[in-house]
Amino acid sequence: QVQLVESGGGLVQPGGSLRLSCAATGSLLSINFMGWFRHAPGKQREVVAKIITGCTTNYADSVKGRFTISRELANNTMYLQMNSLKPEDTAVYYCNAHVVSRSYLTNVYWGKGTPVTVSS
Repeated sequence: QVQLVESGGGLVQPGGSLRLSCAATGSLLSINFMGWFRHAPGKQREVVAKIITGCTTNYADSVKGRFTISRELANNTMYLQMNSLKPEDTAVYYCNAHVVSRSYLTNVYWGKGTPVTVSS
């Protein structure tokens, strides 16, 4: 069974930085897609950034130029470097991955989420 384990969330002042990590553990063959989503109170969940096999990346307009998504293929870990954080970035951040199993089936997994609070 594959699990996604997030870490790195916390409380930061406006203008500060945080780095989120998402590690995929368990038996898997490969990961085609990984992404970060966030869910703020009173809002719908939205995609923040995504990275496709290789290095193709895509960002929400609200985070372009401030956030950077990256991935280490060797250890199935994804990162989100968040700079110049704003109060509106406050949300629970979730990791998402499309994982190919050793039987060549693709399943979608979610992490449990890590909270990010941007406040002075």
